[in-house]
Amino acid sequence: MSWKIENLKNAPRVKLVEEDRRVKLMTTYTPQFLGIPAVWTQEGGDRNIGEGIVIGFVDSGINPDHPSFSYDPTTTTNYTSQHFSGACEEGPLFPETSCNGKIVSARFFSNGAQATAILNASVDILSPFDAVGHGSHVASIAAGNFGVPVVVNGLYYGRATGMAPRARIAVYKAIYPSIGTLSDVLAAIDQAVLDGVDILTLSIGPDEPPEGTLTFLSLFEIFMLAAHKAGTFVVQAAGNQGPSPYSVISYSPWAVGVAACDIDRTYPATLILGNGLKIGGVGLSGPTFGGGLIQYKLVLAKDAVKKNSTFPRIFNADECQYPEAFDPLVVQDSVVICTFSAGFYNGNSSLMGIIHTANLLRFKAFVFVANPSYGDFIAEPIPFATPGIMIPTTIDTQNILQYYERETVRDKNGFVVRYGGRAAISEGRIASYKGRAPIVSRFSSRGPDYIDQSKNPTDVLKPDILAPGHQIWAAWSPMSVLNPILSGHNFALLSGTSMATPHIAGVAALIKQYNPSWTPSMVASAMSTTATTYDNLGDPIMAHGFDLYTLYTSAPFGFGAGLVNPSHALDPGLIFSAGYEDYISFLCSLPNIDTAIVKSATGGVCGELFVNPSDLNLPSITITSLNGSRLVRRTVMNVGSKAETYVSAVLAPKGVMVDIQPSWFKIAPQETQHLHITLNVTQPLDEFTFGEIVLTGSLDHVVKMPLSIFPNVI
Repeated sequence: MSWKIENLKNAPRVKLVEEDRRVKLMTTYTPQFLGIPAVWTQEGGDRNIGEGIVIGFVDSGINPDHPSFSYDPTTTTNYTSQHFSGACEEGPLFPETSCNGKIVSARFFSNGAQATAILNASVDILSPFDAVGHGSHVASIAAGNFGVPVVVNGLYYGRATGMAPRARIAVYKAIYPSIGTLSDVLAAIDQAVLDGVDILTLSIGPDEPPEGTLTFLSLFEIFMLAAHKAGTFVVQAAGNQGPSPYSVISYSPWAVGVAACDIDRTYPATLILGNGLKIGGVGLSGPTFGGGLIQYKLVLAKDAVKKNSTFPRIFNADECQYPEAFDPLVVQDSVVICTFSAGFYNGNSSLMGIIHTANLLRFKAFVFVANPSYGDFIAEPIPFATPGIMIPTTIDTQNILQYYERETVRDKNGFVVRYGGRAAISEGRIASYKGRAPIVSRFSSRGPDYIDQSKNPTDVLKPDILAPGHQIWAAWSPMSVLNPILSGHNFALLSGTSMATPHIAGVAALIKQYNPSWTPSMVASAMSTTATTYDNLGDPIMAHGFDLYTLYTSAPFGFGAGLVNPSHALDPGLIFSAGYEDYISFLCSLPNIDTAIVKSATGGVCGELFVNPSDLNLPSITITSLNGSRLVRRTVMNVGSKAETYVSAVLAPKGVMVDIQPSWFKIAPQETQHLHITLNVTQPLDEFTFGEIVLTGSLDHVVKMPLSIFPNVI
């Protein structure tokens, strides 16, 4: 087989050969959180926002029957575009009429999946239909219709609106419940670019760096470079492998890698014990009957196992997975404590198992608690039809069990003869809007960016930008093949950089509508230089770390340039622009690079090289090894309507002196200004240090550029 591969590598018209890899999937309130309504007003109202823009989604497909994607003749005109030419591929659960004016194109790609695995026809549906829900969720965050009611389990949670509700949706399904392959994803990207999408959303991707090649030169990165060359703005999930450093899966400067943050909306739930103690937890369920005022018998699951039962105890009855293990007379109408034990740790047990047991045996409610043997766990709110609450901290678990044991009477063999504990659960579906935000989410992948499998850092800031990605309401597919707990639901509350990515895609649509001639790098620059690095309390943005309940001050390797500010991004004052030839020069300037490989991979020819890769005209400066002194070059262009005078200021990274010339300049509309930035090591360090350059304009534009420097030798 190896000789066939070598022959293929040398065949005419073959640029690169790479082993096919598996890929994985990576908003009622977030428009308000980001200040989007002010942008809608500026651009002619919420029902006009995104008009004329096509956003492509390479994902698990779309649910065409969802109201977030319906055609509304009172607000939606028949879409025509001179540059977009998609097609509607019909198939099971996806008739041709699914392309309705809101969905303007839908295709599916399955050759890689079918060659790699035996597909299950009942769920691996060969059409653009979304059997998973992920693709529908992502599409509605970016471009879902305006004001769609969110109703789950009969409760109204508000109205969902996409970032750009009048943008059109082009679907490129490449992920199936059984498998997703890189070859299908690449075919989908290629088709989306040929069709002419304005923005390409990739909430999917390889979950590890490529073997045997630079991260920048894998097929996935090269296809994104080709998209950028064609004028498509590419936005990509940074990954969900945080908080470890060097965990980003977005590498290249031509694609915008998005980190995820928490917002200030939470859904607090409370367990009320018979002694009056109230313990906060996580849940998205209604209260026990009586609204928490009436209390019920409290039972520890392992105490309710049938006596003299032949049911094997190895099934961890305390996890509430098997109804046949319990005495129904004990647990019926009781609040039952289920415990995180080996089955959950190994992935063999599930909340669905608890809910099934609770419904079958008619629990009044369940309490899912942490286990001191396994430590705290991460709990995300899930809509429970049965009253329930998750207590993810072992300290709270110990308080619950101490109360339970004090009130429980046992015989000499340890069997319970009287359950004296009482408990109730309060309403857990009412949102609370308070607290610190944004906070970089624990799962959100961190930089620095790296160039190879050995994770040698490189002079590119990743992630690029921060957006809401924690507990986001958006559209769902009721089939919900991979998440049975969400089966039958039209909306889901999910977390991940997958959810952050379409927020940036939608904001890009707003910028592109307002500035139709802007290139992808101009759009990216506008978001970067106007982002905020402070939270709603006026403090530097914080982040979740390995300790689940401790925050620490974040940095560009956590949030990139900061939290996106859509209103300011429409009018950034200055922009940093880079094009295809610049990216080729960047690649050719990498240390120890084989220029023949660059030419083979990209088709580009190494012409004028940068002195250093850090000279690529990005809206940030990252230097992974500053030895002594380095001169870095940048060029800005005035995209405002008037001449403006800018004055520079520097917040220097520790151990580095920064000088920027000219220190002030006047720049006319569409004029460019070259900047020379000299960095000198004043104190060698054994880690990266961070700072910022700020250009303040006389017409109130503020342009910020993050600095991430590793000072090595004076």
